[in-house]
Amino acid sequence: MAEHPGPVDQQALDEVVRFTSELIRIDTTNAGDGECRERPAAEYVAERLADAGLEPTLLERTKGRTNVVARVAGTDPAADALLVHGHLDVVPAEPADWRVHPFSGEVRDGVVWGRGAVDMKNMDAMVLATVRRWARTGVRPRRDIVLAFTADEEASAEDGSGFLADHHPGLFEGCTEGISESGAFTFHAGDGKRLYPIAAGERGTAWLTLTAHGRAGHGSKVNRENAVSRLAAAVARIGAHEWPVRLTPTVRAALGELAALYGIDVDVHADGFDADRLLSRLGPAAKLVEPTVRNSANPTMLAAGYKINVIPGSAVAHVDGRVVPGGEAEFRTTLDQLTGPDVTWDYQHREVALQAPVDAPVYTAMRAAIEHFDPQGHVVPYCMSGGTDAKQFSRLGITGYGFSPLKLPPDFDYQALFHGVDERVPVDALHFGVRVLDHFLRQA
Repeated sequence: MAEHPGPVDQQALDEVVRFTSELIRIDTTNAGDGECRERPAAEYVAERLADAGLEPTLLERTKGRTNVVARVAGTDPAADALLVHGHLDVVPAEPADWRVHPFSGEVRDGVVWGRGAVDMKNMDAMVLATVRRWARTGVRPRRDIVLAFTADEEASAEDGSGFLADHHPGLFEGCTEGISESGAFTFHAGDGKRLYPIAAGERGTAWLTLTAHGRAGHGSKVNRENAVSRLAAAVARIGAHEWPVRLTPTVRAALGELAALYGIDVDVHADGFDADRLLSRLGPAAKLVEPTVRNSANPTMLAAGYKINVIPGSAVAHVDGRVVPGGEAEFRTTLDQLTGPDVTWDYQHREVALQAPVDAPVYTAMRAAIEHFDPQGHVVPYCMSGGTDAKQFSRLGITGYGFSPLKLPPDFDYQALFHGVDERVPVDALHFGVRVLDHFLRQA
């Protein structure tokens, strides 16, 4: 069994706030253009791991795109290892749009402000504070814990988890499961209900490039082979398409637990079960599940032409596609139909969909850790609408869950702050997260 040294100490609570703030001040903006440099943040992390007696390894595929990996030895050498991973890069932020500068890391009125406060330098800080506390108090977890702080998650992950999984698999020897972002946060579902959704699945990524070809010519002439018109028609069809419901085991489990919580008598496994009807009765909680009951394809970018009176010979669009587990064949067939004969499409970036069992011991341990510190909270499984580094680590046979615990007040819209303006995290939420993470990692 793991050791039990008592409650998390004040130093760990102070450190998680300080580390979150200081990591935010290290600008690791990843605009997807290859210019991001995570190395200063990686060195910051590595220094604090080394202070805790660990031996961090810094790894790069591209100069400056740095990853950090370290292993905490467990007490049971026969136990499988657990991967805990968080990324160091963040999406861009425009300071003029923010109330507080996005790279200030300012702590104001009990809240830490800045880009990365919830996605996901807060979790990076929780992990650092936890393992440093273990070092001070002589704690060892039951199973080996492999820590990975990655580059490039906010783009292709080619310099981050993809590089680690493909070129350094030995660092993850024995890891069967992993935890990372986007789960175990408080979701206020109305009537005082506090949900804690733990991610046990992710839709697949299907970022597409559409290209329409036609006949170039003068803008004043009749042109029935106009590439812009052809592209616009295809984009409109894609945007208007109603995808059919395709329920995965994780999503069905989520719907079943939410229905029971709301006192709705419905059999989610019955033939003819109407998922959309149930979602309409779940109030705010429907937001957790609605994006993941079907595939999706949202047009996001258009590019064509170079002069107003010239019809170009080609036009290009980009579409953010997401695919439920098992839905890829339907996705491809549908895109072929929607684009039609005059528009071609191809994958710009493609990653697998994931599912994880919700009856596994590790999920039970996550649920128990949340309920230990918030007995009135309700843990529910859910599937992420987007994706994380768990996709790349799945190549190593590692089953991924979203578990970065935060207890949040009712007026705090956690999901809206992901990639949003005025990203921030309450100090109390960070304290809760360290306590839960410490408890879980020692019990898992």
